[in-house]
Amino acid sequence: MQGLLTGKVVVVTGAAGGIGSEVVRRCAEEGAAVLAVDRDAGGLDRVLAGLPAGSRVRPFAVDIAAPDAMAAAFGSARDAFGGVDVFHANAAVQVMGGLADTTAADWDRMYEVNQRAVAAGIREVVPHLRERGGGTILVTASLLALTGDADLPMYGATKGALRALCRSVAAAYGRDNIRCNTICPGDVDTPMVREFFDYQPDPDQARADVERKYPLGRLASPRDVAEVAVFLASDRASYLSGIDVVVDGGLLARIY
Repeated sequence: MQGLLTGKVVVVTGAAGGIGSEVVRRCAEEGAAVLAVDRDAGGLDRVLAGLPAGSRVRPFAVDIAAPDAMAAAFGSARDAFGGVDVFHANAAVQVMGGLADTTAADWDRMYEVNQRAVAAGIREVVPHLRERGGGTILVTASLLALTGDADLPMYGATKGALRALCRSVAAAYGRDNIRCNTICPGDVDTPMVREFFDYQPDPDQARADVERKYPLGRLASPRDVAEVAVFLASDRASYLSGIDVVVDGGLLARIY
């Protein structure tokens, strides 16, 4: 039986992390060939070791903020699998601290990974997608692209910029049959979110307080987000472009 992504080639950045590793797994399960990109070579090895036998996944260890990193990644995907159909720009870095505590170095690192590298990746992938007659660009933004957090102002700012970038890309390349959408997760049970809880005076209480705010009563799992990514990458989402898909367990639906 064919999967939702059978015949497609997917490139995923941040592939060794919580969301990225699950996106790699779900894309492979749905029949895609996947290039898993991350600067953590050991983490990529662990992701690949946990995949079902027969999965068509190759690792590509690189810092996506480095010059020509994404050009090399897409070239590797074409050499290995024949082309690129889907690019999921998922990698990100997060630095905790209020605005007054955020240094220029903090800002520069978040900017270069969360914004500049994403834009560079999109620029590099467009010719590959055109070669295939179109394709899909997914960008992991954040609920903080739509709301605010006193402890993560610069992270939220970088994610908010991705929403604007997404719309520009969707408008620019729609006639090439290239779609672009963002995924905006709320709190996802990943090492990055656990780092946020550890930053609080009482991590366990902080987690319990956050979980209570969600109408569904829990944090998202990486798989919850990966299922949305698979749908948006598939032909079932062929008329969705330039939008934000919020994955927040109903959090924005409540007033208090």
